[in-house]
Amino acid sequence: MQHMRTCLYKKFKVPGPSKSTSRGKEWNIDLIPKFFLATGQLVKILVHTEVTRYLDFKVVEGSYVYKGGKVHKVPATEEDAHSSDLMGMFDKRRLKKLLLFALNFDVRNPRTYQDIDPQKTTTRDLFARFDLGLDVIEVIGHAIALHSSESYLDEPCVETISRIRLYVESLTRHSTTPYLYPVYGLGELPQGFARLSAEYGGTFLLNRTVDEIVMDNGKVTAVKSEGKLFHCKQLICDPSYVPSRVRKVGRVIRVICLLNHPVKNTHEANSCQIIIPQTQLNRKSDIYISVVSFNHNVASDGMYIATVSTTAETINPEKEVQPGLELLEPIMQKFVSVSNLLVPKDDGTKSQIFVSRSFDATNHFESECVDIKDMYRRLTGAELSFVASRHQSHNSDED
Repeated sequence: MQHMRTCLYKKFKVPGPSKSTSRGKEWNIDLIPKFFLATGQLVKILVHTEVTRYLDFKVVEGSYVYKGGKVHKVPATEEDAHSSDLMGMFDKRRLKKLLLFALNFDVRNPRTYQDIDPQKTTTRDLFARFDLGLDVIEVIGHAIALHSSESYLDEPCVETISRIRLYVESLTRHSTTPYLYPVYGLGELPQGFARLSAEYGGTFLLNRTVDEIVMDNGKVTAVKSEGKLFHCKQLICDPSYVPSRVRKVGRVIRVICLLNHPVKNTHEANSCQIIIPQTQLNRKSDIYISVVSFNHNVASDGMYIATVSTTAETINPEKEVQPGLELLEPIMQKFVSVSNLLVPKDDGTKSQIFVSRSFDATNHFESECVDIKDMYRRLTGAELSFVASRHQSHNSDED
């Protein structure tokens, strides 16, 4: 996913770049940038594999939500909450009660339920129990629980409680926002796994085309690449390698924007997330904006990379993200892509070809982690567990 800036211009067939900003070695631009929740599933997976020995992370500086035509900071401290104009004083008190409830909630301990059945009580009813207004519900649902649509309101509240707790615990870890991003960008992930793989005799082959997936009696036996056969019993791949084994379930638009300034109303943040809830624009899906910069060593000094993404709902998806692009003005250069959302047609157990889902429009990895855990179960027949570390030498606090 990582491209130097000159490669980005070539990929999108855009003239440039200009000489003043063409120092390619200083740029590491992710085509699908996503943040890590500090205590989220992906961080736990990375710590468990110990690949974090080869990675450095920095905290994302700001978390914001769009409301009433303005960008507002999602409160990270009690002081933030008191000064925030996202909600009134009474709603702030009710929000605090809900956050404390979520933090103390333990699905294994009914004493923490407070007369709520987490498997039967809907999230809508949970919010009504805490007497929350619509403004607070929007912030909780989309900026804290990170739901991408309104369907969660009529589903059992256990999932939303878990998401709120994850956000608050991640926020507590770093105090400013719950999000992390790798220094030098997401391209460091495969590089880290390449180094880890080498410790166990594994080999990474880069810049090779896959000519054929070889089958025998309906099961994969090898991958043919540039005339050579690489034998295998199982194959893991993304949808681009097996178009006949996936189906389309939607489209995602992403617009990568190069800026020479921080985004307005973000307190000059060198990195941040902005969520535009669907209800603010009468849409069915949220719009996500991620901003990284020279501070994460992904751009030249003083330069910023902002990506706007959403699930496309019309035949003109670029118009759909316009409200997000307006928050970033002035924009030096835009790179627009519209991709199909693809999912596997079957679970892969018969063919032993296990296909991942396409990356969704969100700018965090939690939904991808659900796919990772599901693929692990299909591959091994067991649930992914983090109980025992492979080695005892690694300190999980180093993430």
